[in-house]
Amino acid sequence: MTSKNSTLNVQLYSRQPIRPEQRSHARTKLLQCLRIDEDFTEFFHEARKHKQYLWIPRMRVGRLLRAPTVFEDVVKMICTTNCSWALTENMVGNLTTKLGVALGDSLYSFPTPEVISGVNESFLRKEIKLGYRSPYILELAQRITEGELDLESWRSSSLPTEELYEQALTVKGMGTYAAGNILRLLGRYDYLALDSWVRKKFSDLHHHGRAVSDRTIEKHYKSFGKWKGLFFWLEMTEYWYRENFPF
Repeated sequence: MTSKNSTLNVQLYSRQPIRPEQRSHARTKLLQCLRIDEDFTEFFHEARKHKQYLWIPRMRVGRLLRAPTVFEDVVKMICTTNCSWALTENMVGNLTTKLGVALGDSLYSFPTPEVISGVNESFLRKEIKLGYRSPYILELAQRITEGELDLESWRSSSLPTEELYEQALTVKGMGTYAAGNILRLLGRYDYLALDSWVRKKFSDLHHHGRAVSDRTIEKHYKSFGKWKGLFFWLEMTEYWYRENFPF
């Protein structure tokens, strides 16, 4: 995949001839993953009102990368809770290499709910190293396979954000942090999704490293309304952009 002058070029590789419907499906998934079809005009307009956020519309950032499916995003989000990033990478790597489909060049697909439903909790604990998350992810996969839960409908849901948030919290293993982050990947930015890392980052940026309450953090971004979660996340990660894409 390459880009030039606002044009994105993508090459598809397949052992079999690619049918038109497959090409169309790949295009749709790519648009969903990169969030290319989302309109950020209102967000950029709001950012231009604040000197500290002028870099956002200038760089046109805000499209948070997501997986081809909501299921994959949710499982990965559960794998970020109460652990280091290295452990998260290990768990996700085990899921793909041991339950996914080999695609060549050491690449593997993410396992489907049906595949995960076909193993037991012991396998997830011992082979995938999911620990306490094992019964949660197994139950999630089973609920989807049995038709009890339709995660993929969340991306096109017309439910108010608060109701969608409450739905996310019904998934075992999804607390307020995970649910808030998943909503950001659904294009809903009403929640800050606080964890220890962003709390410390906020205190470093705004309070000279002194720890503050969640209420204080919420109050700081309250005026941004439905965009507060995105302004918060981009401010916490601004240094990533400055290091990799100097501006």
